Amino acid sequence: MGNYFLYHYYEAENGPFKNLSALPYDEARKVMEKVKQEGTVFASRRSDDYLTVRRQLEERARTLFIDKGGKPEKLYPHYMTLGRCEWLKSWYKEGRVLQIPLEEFDPETISFTYGDLFPTMRYKDGKPYREKIYLQDEIKELIEQFGWPQEWNREGNKGPERYIEVQIWVDKVVGKFL
Repeated sequence: MGNYFLYHYYEAENGPFKNLSALPYDEARKVMEKVKQEGTVFASRRSDDYLTVRRQLEERARTLFIDKGGKPEKLYPHYMTLGRCEWLKSWYKEGRVLQIPLEEFDPETISFTYGDLFPTMRYKDGKPYREKIYLQDEIKELIEQFGWPQEWNREGNKGPERYIEVQIWVDKVVGKFL
């Protein structure tokens, strides 16, 4: 997969790769409560059970990745998208984006979902890419078959998939941005 880029969208004042899963549960809950009270960003609309569900889905994704031969070094991933998705900048008051070439990552340390992890693992519509984790060579085949969600579902009116999510299971490459 040559000439592909991964993108990370984040809030300017917080910096990149800030992950609620990296925090102890009580601390993460306090951060979520503050975000909900402020009500100014996309994350403020998340459900009260978001953190619990998130941790369950991350654990499930990690297990599925390992089952396919993945070698995660972390219990939870950093998140990026395969390809640009400008819609994600709208999630933030002052959105920023980082771009990193895919070839900088060891394929054994990254997984993919066709869509965001949450709807991919939870949405029940019978689409063949639901509830699955993909390796790098597999996601290329899926793009050839279904196209880029960023293109065919730009407005989000054709289902929950708006981009291809990448789960980064190591700190090696993203560590220089932390």
